[in-house]
Amino acid sequence: MKPDCDLLVLGGGISGAGVALEAARRGLRVTLVEARDYAWGASSRSSKLVHGGLRYLQSGALHLTRESVQEREALLRELPGLVERIGFVMAHRRPFGPGRRTMQIGLRLYDHLAGRRARGWASNADIPWLVPGLATDDGASLYEDATTDDARLTLRVLQEARSLGAELHNHTTLTALQRDGRGQIRGATLRGPDGFERSVACRCIVSASGPWLGTVAALAGAAPPRLRPLRGSHLLLPLWRLPLARAVAWRHPEDGRPVFAYPWQGRLIVGTTDLDHPELGTEPRIQPEELRYLLAALAHSFPRAGVSAADVQCTWAGVRPVIASDKPVAPSQESREHLVWTQDGLVALAGGKLTTFRRMAQAALAAARPWLPTLPPPVHRDILPAHAPVAGVPLRWQGRWGALAGQAARGALIPGTTTRWGELRHSLLHEQVRHLDDLLLRRSRLGLLMPGFAADLLPALQPLCQETLGWSAEHFRQERDRYLALMTTTHGVPA
Repeated sequence: MKPDCDLLVLGGGISGAGVALEAARRGLRVTLVEARDYAWGASSRSSKLVHGGLRYLQSGALHLTRESVQEREALLRELPGLVERIGFVMAHRRPFGPGRRTMQIGLRLYDHLAGRRARGWASNADIPWLVPGLATDDGASLYEDATTDDARLTLRVLQEARSLGAELHNHTTLTALQRDGRGQIRGATLRGPDGFERSVACRCIVSASGPWLGTVAALAGAAPPRLRPLRGSHLLLPLWRLPLARAVAWRHPEDGRPVFAYPWQGRLIVGTTDLDHPELGTEPRIQPEELRYLLAALAHSFPRAGVSAADVQCTWAGVRPVIASDKPVAPSQESREHLVWTQDGLVALAGGKLTTFRRMAQAALAAARPWLPTLPPPVHRDILPAHAPVAGVPLRWQGRWGALAGQAARGALIPGTTTRWGELRHSLLHEQVRHLDDLLLRRSRLGLLMPGFAADLLPALQPLCQETLGWSAEHFRQERDRYLALMTTTHGVPA
């Protein structure tokens, strides 16, 4: 009997999206389910950097840096308007290294791996022209990386997978795994947003469930590799409060960890922390000590700016599913490489980086080959299918929406943002929005970018939600209250 699909993917973050796209491009029938919303976890709460991992060179992980730099360059070529190059200024402060000479050697290698020269050097006399107000002891090294909208990148990958036939279901929970007579995992029981359960038969399952790998493995009766969930928290400030034209990185004066600040969508991101987050049952949120830590970092490198907690517009915290080394090392010393683990037809993908989602997907499918013997090898060199540009639509919308840019880039701009009303309408109609935070935190970033979590926008949004989703006025009121409570508790500024 033919199964319902060839491959069932668990997890709608960037890793699961990458697997779904890669499998669909090779002709598999794919179903992807996500327990919450697409990009709900770290895929919408990262540092939003598509980077080569300059610091991995220090630990000798040259292969990881090479792979990351190559993927960064590919994303820059294929997704202009969504993945954009950004210049970095790395301030050298004593007593932390690396020093100027060591840094320049590392940047020479970084450029070599990328196949382009971007490195440079700025003396103390040059700094006020590059980054006014930046404190430095021995000038700064210059290099380039890239930034993106992580949630929209995930949604763009999912959009491409769906265009190739993949079925996508958010707010759908795995309740059980099903085995055949030989003990192989050949299906799953899923509970949808309507509360009803259904069974899906498949040839193989790939789990890209991030920190919840242990939950899936428990259903399979297996002991997976141990993960070390690490929380990274960030601040978002109005850009006028510290008007940077490029990214700035430096070493935190308390522990020597790299921290950064850079302009993003007309605001300023400051990050990040790197702390153990063992309580997976609780929604990650920035803690008071992390707020103090990041403000101390700003005070160290921008002492005259006087940035305080009152300047912070909102915050976010994401949990990275890092592979545990089981060594007594600091969180920042854990490897960021990915791992693929198999058990009776279940392939689990863990660890890794936003930048390398395509390579991770290829590794997961290679591991799935025993259960998918007819799976062809990858024949495409590009990460996403190529589309002809939509005439007259700026790159920002081309990158975010691909072939659908002409449909989404309509209507007026929402004041103070680069988001159009047509994008919200398109998401409400076609992107499985079930809650207000799906729309304002992940389909768009208005909940972060607009003051007060975009509360002033909600009255104008109500008739659009009622028209497109069939919500009653009471349903919208409940969603509004739920959304504002969620934003206050998970994206607010701790006292």
